[in-house]
Amino acid sequence: MTVSAIAQTAATGTVTAFPAIETARLPRDTRPLRLITCGSVDDGKSTLIGRLLWDTKAVKEDQAATLRRDSGKQNDLGLPDFALLLDGLQAEREQGITIDVAYRYFATDKRSFIVADTPGHEQYTRNMATGASTADLAVLLVDARTGLLEQTRRHATIATLMGIKQFVLAVNKFDLTGYDRARFDQISHEFRELALSLGVRQITAIPMSALKGENVVYDGKASMPWYDGPTLVEVLELATVRSAQTVGFRLPVQRVSRPGESFRGYQGTVAGGSVKPGDSVVILPSGMVANVTKIVTFDLVRNAAVAGDAITLVLDRQVDVSRGDMIVSLESQPQTGLAFDAQLVALQLDGIQPGKRYWLKSGSRRQRVTVQPSSLLDLKSGKWNHHTDGLAMNAIGKVHLAFDEQAVFDSYEQNRTTGAFILIDPDTNNTVAGGMITGKRSSLSGIHTEDSRVILSLPADLADQLMATELFSARREEADIRRVSAGKAAEVLDGIDG
Repeated sequence: MTVSAIAQTAATGTVTAFPAIETARLPRDTRPLRLITCGSVDDGKSTLIGRLLWDTKAVKEDQAATLRRDSGKQNDLGLPDFALLLDGLQAEREQGITIDVAYRYFATDKRSFIVADTPGHEQYTRNMATGASTADLAVLLVDARTGLLEQTRRHATIATLMGIKQFVLAVNKFDLTGYDRARFDQISHEFRELALSLGVRQITAIPMSALKGENVVYDGKASMPWYDGPTLVEVLELATVRSAQTVGFRLPVQRVSRPGESFRGYQGTVAGGSVKPGDSVVILPSGMVANVTKIVTFDLVRNAAVAGDAITLVLDRQVDVSRGDMIVSLESQPQTGLAFDAQLVALQLDGIQPGKRYWLKSGSRRQRVTVQPSSLLDLKSGKWNHHTDGLAMNAIGKVHLAFDEQAVFDSYEQNRTTGAFILIDPDTNNTVAGGMITGKRSSLSGIHTEDSRVILSLPADLADQLMATELFSARREEADIRRVSAGKAAEVLDGIDG
């Protein structure tokens, strides 16, 4: 079956997402696609997922019987209330809204999916951000009668900040507009402008009725003969899963295993890249270098490990490694430093106070940090405004992070696990913000300065020799050394000579 391209022109405002592809020739991706539904209140997110589950036969007979019973009086189509498949909390059913994030699994003949139904109310934005943090694709719902709202823009922005690059604009409740093509083109054009301002290029706009099931699993050509694009399920089957291989090996250490004097291993879940015995690694932030001798899991010794594997790593020498440290590949290291730039979503009523010291938690590492806001996103205009005051609840801002001791991060764009963090209020222990590292506040290669500190990138053996000298020891607070491979150091020197 051929999926037609959706034409895009400035005149119509419709959005191109996928070229014409023979889906039968596509290699099947065995990994489940993780997606979220998001958007404003009452745009039909829970109903859409319920319809997906219903039409893909993911609802068992006993669930269907319970659904019909709980639905009470059925609608004019003789169908149950699909939203009840997602809204499990008593408060959700009483109010007819989504409060918590609900995860559901379904599958087609071509692929399996994990979908998160996220709340639309502004006060539950924190829950939407949680669902977006692990998603590969966002289905952004819009009520065809009302178009884009501020909460729609907020959710699109948060999803983008969370690294989602694939969007489906589901123009829902389209039957209530008389299947007006001009209305679809108008909403598609408005969202295209918003998406382009956020740096998103992969967009598919679909007119649909989640209640009737038009263009969800089955096409709606009977009502919309002018639409020749894919259904929602066809788009999901072609979407790509975000890769964890964009950086080198990363192992945030969760525990040091010492069952006896003859064994010492470092346990954690691989957060990126791969590793095998014989690889050279660096322990950060200390900078010690070692080689991998063994990779152990709960039942066997392995010859390699990749992202997502829970492993125990054994090294060839005694090194000082503690919970919260990170073991990384020598060739491709994360950023280290005392100051980083980030973007935050404030999650509590008190917001983020400038200059206040928070606990920052990333993986198994917890550090003291001071936060200074620099700009605030205006959700109505989509522009970043200079801002040095605190960030109110649900505000999205750019900030500077200043650490008391060396911090270790990748950019969020490169690695979601090692580039994400939460902020914890030390007074209340509440999680007050979720954040993404956008970069370090200075260059990372060669010889440079940062807040009057000199940073040197040197081959590992030369770095160890220099650190052992009396001169360096005497001025340790004025300089940092970053170990790199000899090949990487040669690249740095070539760049300086150039």
